[in-house]
Amino acid sequence: MKNLDLAIHFFIQIAVILAACRLVGIVARKLGQPQVVAEMIAGVCLGPSLFGLLAPEWQKLLFPWDSTQSTRDTSSYLFPASQLGLALYMFIVGMEFRMDIVRSHFRSSLMVSIAGMVTPFLLGAGLAYYLYHNSAMFPERTSLFEAMLFLGASMCITAFPMLARIIHFKGLTGTLMGTVAIGAGAIDDAAAWCLLAIVLASFDDNLLGALKSIGGGAFFVAVAYVVVGPLLRKTQERLLTKQGDLSESGLVIGLLFMALGAWFTDLLHLHAVFGAFVMGTVMPRGVVNRQLIERIQPLAVALLLPLFFTFSGLNTQIGLLNSGYLWLICLAVLLVAVLGKGVACWLAARASGLSQRESLGIGSLMNARGLMELIIINIGLQRGIISKELFATLVIMAVITTLMASPIFDWLVPKTESALPAD
Repeated sequence: MKNLDLAIHFFIQIAVILAACRLVGIVARKLGQPQVVAEMIAGVCLGPSLFGLLAPEWQKLLFPWDSTQSTRDTSSYLFPASQLGLALYMFIVGMEFRMDIVRSHFRSSLMVSIAGMVTPFLLGAGLAYYLYHNSAMFPERTSLFEAMLFLGASMCITAFPMLARIIHFKGLTGTLMGTVAIGAGAIDDAAAWCLLAIVLASFDDNLLGALKSIGGGAFFVAVAYVVVGPLLRKTQERLLTKQGDLSESGLVIGLLFMALGAWFTDLLHLHAVFGAFVMGTVMPRGVVNRQLIERIQPLAVALLLPLFFTFSGLNTQIGLLNSGYLWLICLAVLLVAVLGKGVACWLAARASGLSQRESLGIGSLMNARGLMELIIINIGLQRGIISKELFATLVIMAVITTLMASPIFDWLVPKTESALPAD
């Protein structure tokens, strides 16, 4: 396609994507689901699983797609735009992150996090062992070690950015329940990305690359907290106008550090979202981070983030699950996900001394996979580690576990108890 044709397609795609997300959102709100869950579902609906099934010619016309990537198609501009949306969103999540509250409940967060990593990883690795020998869910190039590590990491994932939105949606920001869940989710996802780095390095026959990724990530976090954070706090007055508001230069500097963080962690194969999140956590609190959120959030959440869900939906072909055996595998994946994450985190929270209600609430919140699951499995599909059938299976698991989070939470935790502060 020529640049003009790409632009024409991009603008009409944006219009259709936004309209679809809002229409699904109307239904989602009536069912007590946040808008971000509606966008997950809308993304799948716009892909070959529904739109492509009902009107394949219209779907191909609206979203031209070349699976060989030998021509410039929808993915050539939708992918980078979706990555920008993700990075901005995680930058916002980082700026909203309360490290002080996490520290005050670190023991509970750590116990929930360990249970939410070890149990689903072992169950996922065991399931991968079975699938590797009894199905075609993994391409021939993928080794048994890579299959077990990848599916184990996929099961460890918590919908960290989506978890943050659900916690905000439920009014749990700053509460004990919300704080333990967000702290455990952050630790879990960092560990899962380290596992993914090992898988990708092994897939490229470069285990030294995994060590470089993990070591580089630790170095990046250290620089962010020891150098960037203190520097920004000392100079934050220069980011403000005489009236005390965030200046245009302050906005640009915030975005600049977000982009540098996303670039560096992407360069390390740890994905842009973590660099953006870390940079968000070191932004000066007060006027700077509050007004950065106010200016960035509307565009990132309303416009750019839905592009990622649509990009994932275009890669999802639920129709590939065309046999009873494949649907049984899908059910097995879902059961392993729920038992390994939701149940394990509930028991760990209870063991850490939290009440039954708080523990059940944390378990239901931690079980959501959502956005982060879509990110990790998109990488697995793009790199050829998993098949399209397994990708579709994991998308279904991500959607269902995320849909489960809100109604199960409301059922288990009364509103009067869910709003207790985190001391």
